[in-house]
Amino acid sequence: MVATTVHLMRHGEVHNPEGVLYGRLPGYRLSERGRAMARIVAVHLSGREYDGAWLSELGQDDEAADTVAQSAGSGLSAGPRRDVVAVIASPLERAQETATPIAAAFGVEIGTDARLIEAANHFQGMTFGVGDGSLRHPQHWPYLRNPFRPSWGEPYREQADRMLAAVDDARAAARGHEVVLVSHQLPVWITRLALENRRLWHDPRKRQCSLASLTSLRYEDDELVSITYTEPAAALLPGAATVAGA
Repeated sequence: MVATTVHLMRHGEVHNPEGVLYGRLPGYRLSERGRAMARIVAVHLSGREYDGAWLSELGQDDEAADTVAQSAGSGLSAGPRRDVVAVIASPLERAQETATPIAAAFGVEIGTDARLIEAANHFQGMTFGVGDGSLRHPQHWPYLRNPFRPSWGEPYREQADRMLAAVDDARAAARGHEVVLVSHQLPVWITRLALENRRLWHDPRKRQCSLASLTSLRYEDDELVSITYTEPAAALLPGAATVAGA
């Protein structure tokens, strides 16, 4: 029996003061808190207590993010060192930035897989709400006609298909070890729903996929035997931005 684990990770908090649904737009990078989240996960997967100096020695010097991470204090805990042999990310900046300290922690180069990208969305670049958001404008209403597909963006089934293909390829390449795939909230959640044979349409407010969280898929040979959800950076979630990318 060969055990392989694929960790699906959501990126850290994004600097988004306008509160727009940023989707696949370029230029949306991690905030200081988001960079701290990524560093916390890197250290957590390495089996260490938080150690900014160690990351700096690996070329990941970020004093501002270290200050934010250390503010979490006792909320940070070390896990067992994971056998990570690859770190692969969506091509978007926020995912690449999240992957950077994790790849450094394990001495690997970041791989990029376009199948891990955020879901396409009609409302990309807009604020999304009834008050002063895009929903007050009638021209956008037809895009809400079918929440089951959904009509406002990339079909859930297509998201699941591309993500599952990325998972299968990463699992095959890392067979007998572990791999981290850095993606986005909606694609990660859709992947989990598909693997659990649940319906793909859902209430976005009920997604279990917080910032910098890990949805870990454990396989024995080619059989999925467990799905585990963890939040290594949970101590930094209070006060974090809640706008999703899609």
